[in-house]
Amino acid sequence: MTRLETTVAMLDEMIAFPTVSSDSNRDLISWMAERVESAGARVRVIESEDGTKANLFASFGPEGDGGIVLSGHTDVVPAEETGWATDPFTQKEADGLLYGRGTCDMKGFLACVMASLPDLAASDRPIHIAATYDEEVGCIGGRQLVEVLRTEGLRPRLALIGEPTSMRVIEGHKGCCEYSTSFHGLEGHGSQPDLGVSAVEYAARFINRLLELRGELRDRAPAGSPFDPPWTTLQVGRIEGGVAHNVIAGLARVDWELRPVTDDDHVCAVRAARDYCNDVLLPAMRAVHPGAEIVTETIGEVRGLELVDDNEAAALIASLTGVNEADVVSFGTEAGLFQSLGCDAVVCGPGDIAQAHKANEYVEIAQLDACLDLLAAIARHPG
Repeated sequence: MTRLETTVAMLDEMIAFPTVSSDSNRDLISWMAERVESAGARVRVIESEDGTKANLFASFGPEGDGGIVLSGHTDVVPAEETGWATDPFTQKEADGLLYGRGTCDMKGFLACVMASLPDLAASDRPIHIAATYDEEVGCIGGRQLVEVLRTEGLRPRLALIGEPTSMRVIEGHKGCCEYSTSFHGLEGHGSQPDLGVSAVEYAARFINRLLELRGELRDRAPAGSPFDPPWTTLQVGRIEGGVAHNVIAGLARVDWELRPVTDDDHVCAVRAARDYCNDVLLPAMRAVHPGAEIVTETIGEVRGLELVDDNEAAALIASLTGVNEADVVSFGTEAGLFQSLGCDAVVCGPGDIAQAHKANEYVEIAQLDACLDLLAAIARHPG
């Protein structure tokens, strides 16, 4: 079979693993590990803390620092949308398109990597393959993998994250940080509100402070920021609390998120929200009820890919694809994690993000072919 035919066949097998983030990815990781090891790679399977999931990290070529890591996530979002014309976990080909959950986001890229193993194994430079878990719910596996590499002192020079960009070269994206702040007050009869601590009312005050922060972040927009909008955004996604009209609410929760342009914006906003809770709201709540609490849970913190003046990874991929310029996107990836490790990172992969996370997800076969050409060029590049 040709490399493209092999890719389509590999993707067919990979789609059949229903690796929704809420479920295990271990079967797919084992399937990948067996094939990568057979191609001559040094293979490590890094388990999650509870052992139900795992990352794959495999290396060809010389040991030690340097080279390039080809990274993709194995998990997919649930296929519960109405409108699927076929079984989401059975690949279907029609009119040059491959349909199925994960074909675009992002098993298409991983299938290209698997089909390119002979080329990658023959390269003279270090080439690493990373396949992570739980990217869709906070880059949990990617964070674990990067910390393992950091602890062990292994630092690839470049990182290519193959998220669906229609093979455009992406050199920057915002972060995505999600939090849930819970307010634990004191229930009571609605006729005597001063004797209770309404968690809903304090949650409302917190939301007002978040909206003030939104304006402050807008004023911090970096000059010349290419993002749309150019500043760090903050929004409240959900509030819930209380049990009835005539009962003082004992519990409330606010779900909110940041899309930071810079790490500094992220740190400043989180600190401001925390200080308002600890220094203003909590003392007022405890003046009535000493057992009152405010707890913020971090749901996920995905680092942004910050723009740098000299991004070697972006320059390399642009030169190999013939693209004249790099771009930025609004969606998040694991690229910022590798950047934090000291790698130059870039995002480029087959498929259109507009097709992800929806019914009848698909990837164009022509996009897979273009990705294969890029991987072959990476394998040949002297590095």
